[in-house]
Amino acid sequence: MKIGIIGSGHVGLVTGACFAHLGHEVICVDQDSRKIALLKKGKPPIYEPGLREMIQTHLRERRLSFTSEIATAVRRSEILFVCVGTPPKDNGEADLTAVENVSREIARTMTSYRLVVDKSTVPVETGEWVRRTIEANRRRRVDFDVASNPEFLREGSAIRDFLYPDRVVIGVASKRAEKTLKDLYRPLTAPILVTDIKSAELIKHASNSFLAAKISFINMIARMCEAVGADVERVAEGIGLDKRIGRSFLNAGIGFGGFCFPKDLGAFIRIGERLGVDVTLLRSVLEINDTQKKAFVEKIRKQMWNLKGKTIGILGLAFKPDTDDMRFAPSLDVVRALLAEGVSLRLYDPQAMGEARRILKKGTFVRSPYEAARGADALAVLTEWQEFIEIDFKRIRKLMHRPILFDGRNMYDPERLKKLGFQYYAIGR
Repeated sequence: MKIGIIGSGHVGLVTGACFAHLGHEVICVDQDSRKIALLKKGKPPIYEPGLREMIQTHLRERRLSFTSEIATAVRRSEILFVCVGTPPKDNGEADLTAVENVSREIARTMTSYRLVVDKSTVPVETGEWVRRTIEANRRRRVDFDVASNPEFLREGSAIRDFLYPDRVVIGVASKRAEKTLKDLYRPLTAPILVTDIKSAELIKHASNSFLAAKISFINMIARMCEAVGADVERVAEGIGLDKRIGRSFLNAGIGFGGFCFPKDLGAFIRIGERLGVDVTLLRSVLEINDTQKKAFVEKIRKQMWNLKGKTIGILGLAFKPDTDDMRFAPSLDVVRALLAEGVSLRLYDPQAMGEARRILKKGTFVRSPYEAARGADALAVLTEWQEFIEIDFKRIRKLMHRPILFDGRNMYDPERLKKLGFQYYAIGR
């Protein structure tokens, strides 16, 4: 099939590259001409394992191309996936300006039937507004369909998530759209759930909100564990063995971040408020997440007494491992709070250093965990990179001024670290 991907951010690039991998002819669009110039050379502007290689392969095989012109993609494609950004407004509501603009441009350009698919995370009823916008702006009376196909791609494992998904959700209003999308996804060995458009739109927000709730729940339990001297890792294991609950996303830490969970949860709260639904539960999830970062800073303050003038090495800045994404990263709140206390920070992340330098105006950026530890009064681990699992802590111990480790992701064996001479402080342990 001929596919147009409008919006070449994380979701758009992964979706386009993976459809090309499945044998389709794909053209990706983005209004950022600099980004398009890089992509035409096979250089994605983001870090996602395997993405650069996949893009380069399908550029060579001419199954993948890039343009800054929406009209070009509309003319060449049977199916158009809308993957533009839906950033939060000041009130938490999703800004759908880009979705409207793209819908209007599609309407003005299409000369024959097109299937327009919302893949961006959008509020329920967006599909209806897309349909109205296209109807009001189309210059030719050609047929079209609107559908919803929410993405469930995790940064750091997005290619695998696309090619080996738990499920594919398609929300449609016609048999023609249903057949087209089923044929498109047929090569994937995953159940295809067909719903109406509004149900598909709700599934995405509901999924992310539920996962965020699991994280905030276990972080609340972690605070209880700290208060009584229990171990949240054992508690999570005991909870997770219940098949009705499961172990995934029951990892205590400094809270969730990234562009999806905070944005989607805030937008879902606004949706509920607009519909007159009580969303107290969702507000509590956000509140717990916010206080978790503050509690981690307080843990550091409590164990180090006066923070002013102290040096702390920071390991991990990206919101999660295997990405360079710093959007809504919990590390930012922790780092800014420590800087406000007068702490000197030595900052390191395997992939996010460029973005971190742009965002953070203070702190010393170093090239390895060992440089971060040199002369430090403490280390704080904020992102669970595999590289940090493999650290030589005997070497780290010798480099530090004081051997204190604050583990914001519960990555290490407390007894091992204590035997190596560290004062070790984790979450809920």
